[in-house]
Amino acid sequence: SYMPSSLTVAAIQMISSASLAENLGVATRLISEAADAGAKVIALPEYFCLMGLKDTDKVAIREAYGNGPIQTAMQELAQQHQVHLIAGTIPLEASDRQKVLNTTLVFNPQGLCIARYDKMHLFGFQTEKECYQESETIEAGNQISTVRIHDQGNNWVFGLSICYDLRFPELYRQHEPVDCQVIPAAFTHTTGKDHWEILLRARAIENQCYFLASAQGGMHQNQRQTWGQSMLIDPWGQIMQELATGEGFVIGQIHQETLEGVRSKLPALKHRKLSS
Repeated sequence: SYMPSSLTVAAIQMISSASLAENLGVATRLISEAADAGAKVIALPEYFCLMGLKDTDKVAIREAYGNGPIQTAMQELAQQHQVHLIAGTIPLEASDRQKVLNTTLVFNPQGLCIARYDKMHLFGFQTEKECYQESETIEAGNQISTVRIHDQGNNWVFGLSICYDLRFPELYRQHEPVDCQVIPAAFTHTTGKDHWEILLRARAIENQCYFLASAQGGMHQNQRQTWGQSMLIDPWGQIMQELATGEGFVIGQIHQETLEGVRSKLPALKHRKLSS
């Protein structure tokens, strides 16, 4: 029997607050809406569970890997909607008790965690008006991560990266060939308006794969403003769907034929010359 080699994916956009309960409520509603719209893989944004009033707030809600209310909620949502849930980022215990790992976990429709990625590149940005220093409360990860997703007899490889990772093209080149890169983010409005779209499209073009970007998009309770513009991009670098700001989701289909077409017409990945 013919297996359709397409998969419906969705990226959720939020404006997370300093209330964990409130944010889980919004995530629950939007996951339900995306699943009802046919999504089989759903991604949440970075910090979906908390954009605290101060940076240390996330340390207070950190969980041990495999155990905690945020992870339990995600397991249950993946099971309830029979989707693969790429759970944005969750603050997990780090070796330093004053810090967390900023971690993407992937849950399958049985509610099992099948992949983990700890954010490797920590954002630091300073102007007269803004200062961000993630290294003060986050411990960097040190391992790349991809995940295989099985759907209707087809296998798909998804790559995991988070926000500031987008600025480091060498990270994506370390992944095996990937069908779709998923990047939860909370890009600031300042850097987002200039760099978000162009970097996402460049990464999709140079790695000849889809990019599913799930962002925070608005003015937060802590007076930080995030850029938004969650989107799905095809391997040719075209934006298939995007959401400028506010809560909601983008949804679309990724196709094996499109991936094969782009890679056979222009086999750039095979033309790479690596210096020894």
